[in-house]
Amino acid sequence: MRYLVISDVHGNFPALQMVLQDAPAFDAVLCLGDLVGYGPNPNECVERVQEFPLTCIVGNHDWGTIGRADLLIFNNDARQALYWTQHELSSENRAFISDLPTTVRIDDFLLVHGSPREPIWEYLVDVRSARENFLGYAFNIALVGHTHLPLALEWLEETRQARILLPDGETPLALSGRRLILNPGSVGQPRDGNPRASYAILDTEQMTWEFRRVAYAVEITQERMRARGLPQRLIDRLQFGR
Repeated sequence: MRYLVISDVHGNFPALQMVLQDAPAFDAVLCLGDLVGYGPNPNECVERVQEFPLTCIVGNHDWGTIGRADLLIFNNDARQALYWTQHELSSENRAFISDLPTTVRIDDFLLVHGSPREPIWEYLVDVRSARENFLGYAFNIALVGHTHLPLALEWLEETRQARILLPDGETPLALSGRRLILNPGSVGQPRDGNPRASYAILDTEQMTWEFRRVAYAVEITQERMRARGLPQRLIDRLQFGR
């Protein structure tokens, strides 16, 4: 199987559309949570991904939208966007999000939004937290989102430590015989200083993972956010990928 792996779309429909146009041929979509929140087109994003064979898990902003997470947990900008999204989301799309699981296993792959240890809330950004997850939980390869950072973390059994593997846009990462935590980055709100939409291609026959980026019309999403009265800081950050 060849999967398009996406995460943290956050209601950014122009970014999602460009990822779907840019991606090489794939058999199905894996979505690692947070289809909504922050962005101006939550309904369009939820409906678009359902046009493909899809496995999708729930994220923290998805939970916030359907009332399963206290909005006081979120910062002020995120909270304002979630209030707006709650009123914008259709009943059908609310039901879709409500039915999403927190974890899914597909063969050797564990899908979570945050981490194996805390599927919704934990941010995996360093070797210490990665090590604790590798040691405490049974998985070969975990696919995660939440941080909005494209990243690979590898377990080294000889030293009982984890290491960071930075994305290589040229060479697919070989997966066979390795324990890894893989994050495709964010489609709708990258935070690594690169405003281009981030995603990945997972090939389970070749056992490879390919990080990919594509530019989209950021200004269209920004204008839609202004028209909906969403917070200015959320509008500005799309331009800089921060």
